[in-house]
Amino acid sequence: MSDLDRALRALQRGEVVGLPTDTVYGIGVDPWNQAALDRLFELKRRPPDMAIPILAGDLDGVARLAVMSDDAAEAAARFWPGPLTMVLPRVAGLPEWVGDPERNTIGVRIPDHPAALALLRTAGPLAVTSANLSGGPPALSDREAADVLGRGVAVYLAGDAAAGAASTVVDLSGAEPVVLRPGPIRWEYE
Repeated sequence: MSDLDRALRALQRGEVVGLPTDTVYGIGVDPWNQAALDRLFELKRRPPDMAIPILAGDLDGVARLAVMSDDAAEAAARFWPGPLTMVLPRVAGLPEWVGDPERNTIGVRIPDHPAALALLRTAGPLAVTSANLSGGPPALSDREAADVLGRGVAVYLAGDAAAGAASTVVDLSGAEPVVLRPGPIRWEYE
């Protein structure tokens, strides 16, 4: 059985999987499985009020989660796949634990890494965050992630992060774009 098949089976069981991305090494779960998402928060020791972004393998996956304005669609065409996370309005009907239900937004991204895209295009969108304990330095490889998170992750897909820096996060849910976290993409988009 391939590592991809093992990761898919782990996701179906509600377990956490590790995956390399174009930014940092990540850990992810099925966002529609609340117990799996709770497990991800516990593993990271992440405060529950910090929403987990969702990675998708293509624009169809993003459309299942977020409402894309013209500006967001233009940014997606320019920067995806790549290290830009956009905070957008959530689509109607998402479970309350996906994204930020208080603001009715969700962070979405399409990464530019072959292993991540292979998993996302097969499994569908995943809630993915950096492979580290909350507040600690992010892991840059499966080996570093395993050193920190150990058996809390069911399957680590082999590989290194491409950039070694977290994605740029831009909130496009309001009237004007707001850079929430600077990163590899320099936001000057208008």
